[in-house]
Amino acid sequence: MLGANDGIVSTASLIVGVAASQAPSGEILVAGVAGLVAGAMSMAAGEYVSVSSQADTEQADLARERKELATDHDFERDELAAIYVTRGLDSSLARQVADQLMAHDALGAHARDELGISEITTARPVQAALASAATFALGAAIPLLTVLIAPTTALIPVVVAASIALLAVLGGVGAHAGGASIARGALRVTFWGALAMALTAGVGALFGAVV
Repeated sequence: MLGANDGIVSTASLIVGVAASQAPSGEILVAGVAGLVAGAMSMAAGEYVSVSSQADTEQADLARERKELATDHDFERDELAAIYVTRGLDSSLARQVADQLMAHDALGAHARDELGISEITTARPVQAALASAATFALGAAIPLLTVLIAPTTALIPVVVAASIALLAVLGGVGAHAGGASIARGALRVTFWGALAMALTAGVGALFGAVV
């Protein structure tokens, strides 16, 4: 959802800014496509670096935990039992649970219950990068398609209207999924999207007039 919103706002703003400078439709389309590619690659690169750092941290934590299990097994068992006590088990049962889980998979038990690392939450840099790039590109494709079908004389209002409408839908859906106010979520996203497009339109008109 966030990637798609970014794609819509950044690409629509770029298109509106270039269009406001009185550039031909062909140049507007080229600028939009360049913005889509650059934005998708930027999202992918940023997400890959961020999640890779998370993965490195997880691997370092697991390596340290593996060493501690090899050198002080009893302490690690007591540590795991203490975690279960804080979650509501009595000391005797917590120790039994810790014993059985460590006998089955000691590192897995500590990774999950001490470090908060599981198969579901494990960092996957490539997957995260591809997902970010794809969602950004999908969002950016909407303003680009609008450029292809909108009449040249009404390009800016059509792009703005289509982008604002889609942002409102995505903002509402995101708010509903999170259990928040749909109207507030839609308004928040559309306000910042409209502001971004207004500012870039102003810049495009100003520089277009100067050039």
